[in-house]
Amino acid sequence: MEKAIEILKQNNYKITKQRTDLIDFLKKFTVQYVSINDIANYMRSLYPGMSNNTIYRNLKEFADIGLVEYQEKDKTLVKYQCDFTHRHHHHFVCKNCGKVTELKACPMEFFANQLPGFTIEGHAIEVYGLCADCTKKLKA
Repeated sequence: MEKAIEILKQNNYKITKQRTDLIDFLKKFTVQYVSINDIANYMRSLYPGMSNNTIYRNLKEFADIGLVEYQEKDKTLVKYQCDFTHRHHHHFVCKNCGKVTELKACPMEFFANQLPGFTIEGHAIEVYGLCADCTKKLKA
């Protein structure tokens, strides 16, 4: 929580009770994604008059400053960014249990070498399959 508040302050965002409650909820989702609908339901349980616009705006702002990440395949899912020192990274997502594992390597140099003369402006990579635990359970 302290790191998230520090990042909000560095980016000139007010530290409000709503934002700290949102961060507190999101902290539970560092190894899997949570739907924006679940986030909205939680926030409305605390603040019944909170609008969708407020929730979406805060999540977008959090993504812009690196507090949350949207899933590449489904932008209605987010997870709390747990590694603030390595903002650029990629994920393996288990299709069975939803566990998200951070990948340390970035294959962009490999792709850039195949595109001489091209200008790459960005990328996002997620790898999907079964995590080791789910693979083991299915084999058993």
